[in-house]
Amino acid sequence: MTVHGLSSPFSPHGDQPLQIAIVGRGFSGLMMAIALLKSVSQPFRLRMFDPRPIVSGGQALATARATEILNSRARDLSVSTGEPKDFTRWLQANAPFREAVSAAIPGFGQIFVPKATFSDYVYQRFSEALAQRTDVSVQMSNEGITGIRRHDNGLFTLGLADGSEATYDTVVLATGYGLKAPLETAAQGLEAALQERGDAPRHVVVMGNGLRAVDQVLQLRDGGFTGRITILSRRGFLPQPHTRMPADAVFPSQPMPSQLRNIVRFVRKACAEAEENGWSWQAAMNGLRKRARTLWASLPPSEKRQFNRHLRAIYDSHRNRLPADVHARLERELAGGMTEMRRGTTLKRLPDGLFVRWAGQTAGEHFAVDEVIDCRCLSPDLKDPVVTDLLSAGLATTDELDLGLAVNPAGELLTQRGRPVALFAIGPLGLGSLPDIDLVPEIVTQTYAAAALIDARARPQLQAG
Repeated sequence: MTVHGLSSPFSPHGDQPLQIAIVGRGFSGLMMAIALLKSVSQPFRLRMFDPRPIVSGGQALATARATEILNSRARDLSVSTGEPKDFTRWLQANAPFREAVSAAIPGFGQIFVPKATFSDYVYQRFSEALAQRTDVSVQMSNEGITGIRRHDNGLFTLGLADGSEATYDTVVLATGYGLKAPLETAAQGLEAALQERGDAPRHVVVMGNGLRAVDQVLQLRDGGFTGRITILSRRGFLPQPHTRMPADAVFPSQPMPSQLRNIVRFVRKACAEAEENGWSWQAAMNGLRKRARTLWASLPPSEKRQFNRHLRAIYDSHRNRLPADVHARLERELAGGMTEMRRGTTLKRLPDGLFVRWAGQTAGEHFAVDEVIDCRCLSPDLKDPVVTDLLSAGLATTDELDLGLAVNPAGELLTQRGRPVALFAIGPLGLGSLPDIDLVPEIVTQTYAAAALIDARARPQLQAG
């Protein structure tokens, strides 16, 4: 079986091998494949579905420009749970990258690397894991998925866009935030508009205030845009900076309060104490992240809703941080006067701009701009027909706030009846159940947990055969 230049001949062992389908070939999908190749002990056949005709290192990485930098340090990006320094060793063995990095830095673990570099690493580790499994067959399919149904015998049938069907023992949804084919990038859309109009816009609005919005602003400047940029955000909290040197997790060991308002006071005090003791608030936030999942699970639905309304934007701006150099560049951009942040809620897109209700106002008004680039934070697409079919069939349910699909830490979908089925949603689809499951370390841990569960459940079938 050939996979983009890789050959992995299948050698059958005993009865029919395990049949596994992964829907999505971004980072979550490739990471799930790596975990399966390393963890499932018996032979299996894997088919990876994605309407994109390429295999990429991730949804955010597939269209990344060479200058885009990941917001996590290299030390946190290993795809091997038992080898936390795997990525830094890979970087050290990469001669062109090693030559481009200053020899003055104390170690590769603290640096921030281009997204394209991490994408290369992920695909190489996938390729190596596949090459080591001569008992595994991998097929790449560009067909979209139109439906998933479960049979009484526990098997799943996938409906494909070409009208055919395929049956599997286990299905893994690893689609990022949804199942739709990705749209063109914002930069591509703007470039196409410029070519069609034949002139340059004077004023561009970037909607959103997260990492994608910052990337877009800097990409516009890198591409030669000299006009006005307005960053339009409802809350107005831009990403905070990483420390220059790595900030190890520091957090009080005493139990956290149970009420949200007291938790906020506790976290603020922890950040202040960290700075007083020579650490940083970033170190305290890193410590909080280690307890975030347990903390989130302990909150009642009413306080989870309160957090999402009033605190989510603040939390995200402190957990999704920018490399210090990138943050300094953003500050210079804002200080220069041609880029500004404005708080407001977009009520409607108009042919010549937006209809916006500005913060502190009750009525909306027309905001004339030449181009609008939507970089607002993504949320799981629960209206996709495949997802709605799963929900109506009782194979999945939403979390208690309807933020995403309800999953356990291994990513297994929680059904309305609470019965385990061999159906998984890896990564951001489970954001409502698992805070930070959109970050690389958490996705890596989850995929290995899912692979271990798949392997354990397959063993009794193998023994019975």
